[in-house]
Amino acid sequence: MDALQASTRINLEKAAVLVLDDNGPSLDILAQVVSGFGVSQLTRAESVKEAQALVATKTFDLIISDVQMPEVDGIEFIYWLRRDAPESNRYVPVILVTGHTRTTDIFRTRDAGANFTVAKPITPKVLLERIFWVAREERAFIECDSYVGPDRRFKYEGPPIGMEGRRRDDLPAEVGNALEANMSQEEINNLMKVAKVQI
Repeated sequence: MDALQASTRINLEKAAVLVLDDNGPSLDILAQVVSGFGVSQLTRAESVKEAQALVATKTFDLIISDVQMPEVDGIEFIYWLRRDAPESNRYVPVILVTGHTRTTDIFRTRDAGANFTVAKPITPKVLLERIFWVAREERAFIECDSYVGPDRRFKYEGPPIGMEGRRRDDLPAEVGNALEANMSQEEINNLMKVAKVQI
């Protein structure tokens, strides 16, 4: 996947998106940003209970949720979504938005079954790039006793092409050009054949 360019044109008009945040002004900002991407089927929820009711009656293509909320937070919502929501929404891509990005916090969002986490304050460019990343990723969906969600084991596959990795030891997403010419079979034979050496 190429990095998002200023000239990139996309059409999210038919995407059904649920945005969830208990804070009214934050929900307004998130909804305005998502609407600005051309999403016309935008549904807002101000509590996890309200979001659960919506998920039970409507199918979504993407869910964007805040993490920190009273009573039931975004992580618990995703945990519920992946295990107990109606089948039509159980596998929907989820992006969590949070102001707390310590390693343990990010592991919690990942382990709940979120596809990606975006740090606050959000910017439209970063959010749109993450939506593209989530939409184009090919990670398998894992269902087992201890975890339900997108395969977390993509560190060694690297991020999608054109995207920077998040860790210094991430492998590149593409192989690139060879640094030296391929060896001929004769050169390989000479390198690999048994040779007598003096010890």
